[in-house]
Amino acid sequence: MDLIHSPWHWSFSGAMIALVMLSLIFAGKRFGVSSSFKAVCSASGLGKYIPYFNYNWKSHDWLLLFVIGSIFGGFLASSFMANTEAVQITEGTISHLADLGIASPGINELAPTSIFSLDSLSGHSMILMIIGGVLIGFGTRYAGGCTSGHAISGLSNLQLPSLVAVMGFFIGGLLMTYLIMPNIF
Repeated sequence: MDLIHSPWHWSFSGAMIALVMLSLIFAGKRFGVSSSFKAVCSASGLGKYIPYFNYNWKSHDWLLLFVIGSIFGGFLASSFMANTEAVQITEGTISHLADLGIASPGINELAPTSIFSLDSLSGHSMILMIIGGVLIGFGTRYAGGCTSGHAISGLSNLQLPSLVAVMGFFIGGLLMTYLIMPNIF
């Protein structure tokens, strides 16, 4: 159990992602978790009312199983294999968060609880979450996938639209971090 509980080198994750992507390429499958939403909507019968969801969702049953497994695996990991050490972040990040009035994450916290907890919910944060959720949902469908889908699946398949999307995500992240977020908090 010590092997499972101790931190693993980052390269192991990269190697596993590459192995999965190569397996999917050889199997002729495309990986995209945001596509599972379309499959769930199709399986629930929305295809009768909305033509976009009228397709053979069973061709993505393996992807739905992956998403369910990811949720279950995340629950198991957070419930039974949680790390008792504080997240290791740089002093520069801690200083930047402090400048914004945000305390850095403590022990058993992956994100600052001063902005990511039920206690911190306010009208302002609810509005930001709703706007953010709508923008993420719209952007994911408009871009034909999420950041992970384009960065991992699209780039591994050498798709030019994914390269453009990833560059846009990176630029958007920089703009959010340095221009928008300091004015929101």
